[in-house]
Amino acid sequence: MQERQAWSMNGVLGIGLIVLLLVGGVFSFFQSLFLLGIPLFIIAVVLASGVTIVQPNQSIVVIFLGKYMGTVRREGILITVPFSVRRTISLRVRNFNSNRLKVNDVNGNPIEIAAVVVFKVVDAAKAVFDVDKYEQFVSIQSETAIRAVATTYPYDSFTGEELTLRGNADEVSNELTAELQERLKVAGVEVIEARLTHLAYSTEIAQAMLQRQQASAIISAREQIVHGAVGMAQDAIARLEEGNTVELDDERRVAMINNLMVAIVSDHGAQPVINTGSLYQ
Repeated sequence: MQERQAWSMNGVLGIGLIVLLLVGGVFSFFQSLFLLGIPLFIIAVVLASGVTIVQPNQSIVVIFLGKYMGTVRREGILITVPFSVRRTISLRVRNFNSNRLKVNDVNGNPIEIAAVVVFKVVDAAKAVFDVDKYEQFVSIQSETAIRAVATTYPYDSFTGEELTLRGNADEVSNELTAELQERLKVAGVEVIEARLTHLAYSTEIAQAMLQRQQASAIISAREQIVHGAVGMAQDAIARLEEGNTVELDDERRVAMINNLMVAIVSDHGAQPVINTGSLYQ
């Protein structure tokens, strides 16, 4: 089914014509010209049956005797095909908020996910004739697409080398939008945007995953601290030996590096021990 324009005429002119036909019919009856008055009344009634009002960002699908006659998009008062069935389809932008869905990510971890889909109807004929109740079709297909996309990504990555639901929101949203557009084009619907509104581990594994995230954060922080400590120790030794200010043999150099590393890496403030010499010196 492809949308096409239905026949229509200016409603103001049409109503003016209907009034003239009615006046002519009444005048004909008063003049006993029944053969002229009756057709005028019939024509006026036929035209009046086609009067319709189209609001901004709406379209009227015109059906006559079970046949699709076209779509009217011009706003205002119009006259279209007489004695036809007219279905109003909104062309305005709308939101669909999905329910919180419980799915498994690509690693099999149960997660809760929800999204908002921004869409509008661009082909009223497809929305009416190609699917049954296009609003319900959008709802079901949106949740199906969300499930499909959620199962192709992990919730989170502890290596940082792959796309994740939590860390790559833009990429996931773009894929979800493309997936939805492919599913909804049969209904004449254009998907403007689709974004995740809720993402969390399921309650039964949330605590365990929180501990895993905390452990990963601690390891990452430790790696950064150690990397910085090594650089600081190297810089300290180099500065001390610069210009022959202090001469350190290998043993003392190792001891100083060890002390510096302990002082920098330790969770608590290091307690210095001052060496004042031996009693037997």
